[in-house]
Amino acid sequence: MSFSSANKRTLLALACGLLTAGASHAGVSNALVDNGLVSVAPRATSTDRLIVGYRDASQADSRDAGVLRAVAVTASSMDARLSVVNSLLATRGAKARVLRQMGTGAHVFKLDKALSTGELQRLASELKASDANIAYVEPDRKMYPLMTPNDASYSSQWDLFETTGGIRAPAAWDRSTGSGVVVAVIDTGIRPHADLSGQTVAGYDMINDATVANDGGTRDSDPSDPGDWVAAGECGTGEPASNSSWHGTHVAGTIAAKTNNSTGVAGIAFNAKIQPVRVLGKCGGYTSDIADGMIWASGGTVSGLPVNATPSKVINMSLGGGGACDTTSQNAINSARSRGTVVVVAAGNENQNASNSNPANCSGVITVAATDRNGARAYYSNYGSIVTLAAPGGDVRSSSSNGILSTLNAGTKAPGADSYAYYQGTSMATPHVAGVVALMLSAKPSATPDQIKAALQSSARAFPGTCSQCGSGILDAAAAVAAITGTSGLPTVSETESNGSIATANTVSAPANVSGTIGSTSDTDYFKVTLPAGKTLAATLTAASSSNDFDLYVKNSAGTTLASSEKSAGSADTISYVNGGSSAVTLYVQVLRYSGTGAYTLKLQW
Repeated sequence: MSFSSANKRTLLALACGLLTAGASHAGVSNALVDNGLVSVAPRATSTDRLIVGYRDASQADSRDAGVLRAVAVTASSMDARLSVVNSLLATRGAKARVLRQMGTGAHVFKLDKALSTGELQRLASELKASDANIAYVEPDRKMYPLMTPNDASYSSQWDLFETTGGIRAPAAWDRSTGSGVVVAVIDTGIRPHADLSGQTVAGYDMINDATVANDGGTRDSDPSDPGDWVAAGECGTGEPASNSSWHGTHVAGTIAAKTNNSTGVAGIAFNAKIQPVRVLGKCGGYTSDIADGMIWASGGTVSGLPVNATPSKVINMSLGGGGACDTTSQNAINSARSRGTVVVVAAGNENQNASNSNPANCSGVITVAATDRNGARAYYSNYGSIVTLAAPGGDVRSSSSNGILSTLNAGTKAPGADSYAYYQGTSMATPHVAGVVALMLSAKPSATPDQIKAALQSSARAFPGTCSQCGSGILDAAAAVAAITGTSGLPTVSETESNGSIATANTVSAPANVSGTIGSTSDTDYFKVTLPAGKTLAATLTAASSSNDFDLYVKNSAGTTLASSEKSAGSADTISYVNGGSSAVTLYVQVLRYSGTGAYTLKLQW
């Protein structure tokens, strides 16, 4: 399929709203706030400690029925309890001793060797079945600080960490940083940049038209971006002049800019590698080059090209054109998917139904719409039933800092110095998703493209703003990694009856999945949470049966509703509450029956 020069230019412009006054080359100082380094430690999958809560070893504090304090247990009684624990541990080749009693009354047992958390959870079930005096048992898991990068401009990357419109990347980094995953950026190529140094593998320049290439050659192994500036009328009658966009460099930085290097910005999958595949040049690029780029990047054979020694598991295409999905593009997508490569594409920037945008309307792709800083659909973003989900794309109309900050080059035509700039567009939203897909594949390398898509959709969080036909929600990095690995990373605690009032609420002392039941038409459940200053409570309620309709509320001690979710049966209820004060607050999360009875899961995080 061939394009006129004007149509070729549209391939780039459609997906990237960066060509707005003041946005293209807004450099950013590196002298912003240094957030300090908190190292990432590997997530523990085993532990050598067990916590057992004995009912007679704790009692409610007389000043607050929801607070437990320790009750002394005789030495002989503890010896007997230790004997029970060790009899069950013996079959696992381990032995325990009582380490200490906690302030809540629970006892900590120290094992002589580490066991997997899964094995300890099975042990917990056996212990509870053997002794009615046990209220709960759980692994004493190792916890690590979530990482806050020390990159100088990280504080300007609202799209990564802000609760409202961001993707909540820091929580995901405690689980995955993208190691072992290659992400192909099929775009304008890439410029050498200090924040991308060491972050790439060998790519290719797919452009075989000398005019479009703008580097004096045809296809070769150098994917460097020489600039895509054009003079007025060069891309068709009436087409305006434009400076070089350095579009691929900006996209690459969002995905995998170096992180914790005390400069610049943080990438979403900063231990992944970028494979730059140059397909767009002056006035855009041809579908045939783009299709070959997809096939080669995913490890397929392209005549005349060397074998790709580092095939990509993810393809990012922040590009597009009008019309139906063409056979060339669909075949290339099918080819890439057959090798297990996930294809992520931009929905387009024309404020229209994305069914009119190619390759957004092709089968098998993950189509990404754009949201603004408030979590609403960006004014330019395409939408429609083919959209998979949305991610931050920015809106620079009121302030450039509401755009997406990433790596760039300062040259207006030919390359210049390294720089950073705020851009907006579905081009900027797409690499957020591609970066998170890299985190997911690093956590579970065997995941298929369909499994990745399903996990992204199921883990997306509700839009805080208006975003009709924007897919299943806003990208949530941590939830997506948890979804693909099949674990939320949270311990599961069981509801204890009766907890039908604020006064008798169960205390949930740390983030957890609560396993509960609405047992009758008059049943309601309350859970007490102490939310630290500056933290946000995120609660998600899912009924085990899609026919049951339970609603979710957050209340204060006076019973005043602070937040609520009353979705219909079959839909998960999600609410959040921000503690913007300087001290901790006590909140009560209520699960209320509307219709039906049965089990539910309540996820509480902060």
